[in-house]
Amino acid sequence: MKRNMNLKKVGETNINDKIISYAVVGAIIVAIIIISLLLYSQQINQDVQDETMTLEQMTNMIGDTSNNVEETESASTKIGKTVEESEAENQLEEESTQSQTTQNTSSNQTVESNANATENTTQNTTQNVTSNQETTQEVKELSFQRPVEGDIIKEFAQDNLVYSETLEEWVTHNGIDIKADKTTVVKAAEAGVIKSIKNDPRYGLTIVIEHDDVYQTVYSNLLTSEFVVEGETVEKGQSIGTVGNSAVFEIADEPHLHFEILKNSVPEDPTIYIQ
Repeated sequence: MKRNMNLKKVGETNINDKIISYAVVGAIIVAIIIISLLLYSQQINQDVQDETMTLEQMTNMIGDTSNNVEETESASTKIGKTVEESEAENQLEEESTQSQTTQNTSSNQTVESNANATENTTQNTTQNVTSNQETTQEVKELSFQRPVEGDIIKEFAQDNLVYSETLEEWVTHNGIDIKADKTTVVKAAEAGVIKSIKNDPRYGLTIVIEHDDVYQTVYSNLLTSEFVVEGETVEKGQSIGTVGNSAVFEIADEPHLHFEILKNSVPEDPTIYIQ
């Protein structure tokens, strides 16, 4: 009985040992399988990562290629634009140069025109000064003499008035009245040309002598003018007429010669000029 029991215990012990052995082996196998699975999983992940990196690298490479293409196109475009802009800038520079040249030419022409105008003005001024000097010299060369000898009985009056016996009022007087008997010979005060012989409604028979472009002498209240004709050239002191009493405005005065000197057609005081 004991032996059977011992055998039974031994059998049970063997069975337990076998179960434990199988369990350990199974655990080892499971561990190996798990480890293998883990290693395989890591390998797969590594491969996936490698493949992913490769794709990324390819993508990057493609991207780099695209960038290079874009940069190339951009550079090409920039080069094209630069060429066009360069041509445009050159054209603008040429137009600016032409405009500047035109402006400079216009400015030079204006300067030359102004210079010519200034030169012409200077020449004209010089000519005018010279002409004035010559005129002054010519004026200085003129020396008027009394057309008749006698006292001055009525003065020159422009700024003041003189009394007229004939008109019985105070009036202006454009010349001087030199007392002289009728038929007294009247002589030219200076050489010149007989401009006119006329009957003046105020001062009677009148002779006008033109001496130059500036001066004229007037001889009025004459009796005759038989010694000269219009347009005749007369010398200084040459007889031109005789004293009369033909001046309506001075009919009440003593016999006299009404004598005037005009400068640029403006009456001047004869006493300034006659000797």
